[in-house]
Amino acid sequence: MAEHHEELDEAPPPPTLDPETAARRRAALAHVRKFGDPVLRTKARPVEVFDDELRDEVRRMGALMHDAYGIGLAATQVGIVHRVLVYRVESDSPVNALVNPEIEWSSKDKEWAEEGCLSLPAVHVDVERPVFIRVKGFDEQGEPILIEASGLEARVIQHEMDHLDGVLILDRAPRDQRKEAMRALRAALESDAAA
Repeated sequence: MAEHHEELDEAPPPPTLDPETAARRRAALAHVRKFGDPVLRTKARPVEVFDDELRDEVRRMGALMHDAYGIGLAATQVGIVHRVLVYRVESDSPVNALVNPEIEWSSKDKEWAEEGCLSLPAVHVDVERPVFIRVKGFDEQGEPILIEASGLEARVIQHEMDHLDGVLILDRAPRDQRKEAMRALRAALESDAAA
């Protein structure tokens, strides 16, 4: 079993952020719902109308993900109960949007990797996921799309789709890691509240 360590939802920020970038990241993270918010446990509803409002939602989510140094963001993480996610695994790639995504197929080959999440500050746990997936859905224009993904891209899509079903990485983590993760999470949330 190969073990990789990837950060999901969040890409590691550069070692030192200039004050303006750090402020933009803090402002973006303030819009992301944190552990304990009931919307994170809500199953999102399918999108039925593909209009300018939806495209604006996707644009705002992409900008927020970028400013927060994220590589994926689900609508529920910003308090919108739509089956919408955005992701970008390469920092110079365009933001991809997936609306009403469904996994059509996933490989029997699975892999463990460490995942983090913008909604769970300071938490990093191992999660096992299929290495290859095929996902169908729509883009923000309402055009059908089919994505065959592997590796990090497949992992990011699955992580964000979990959010749309109210599932968090803590639910998929090995039991021994959950307790430590909850301690780190409580400390991080208390420190945020005090700031």
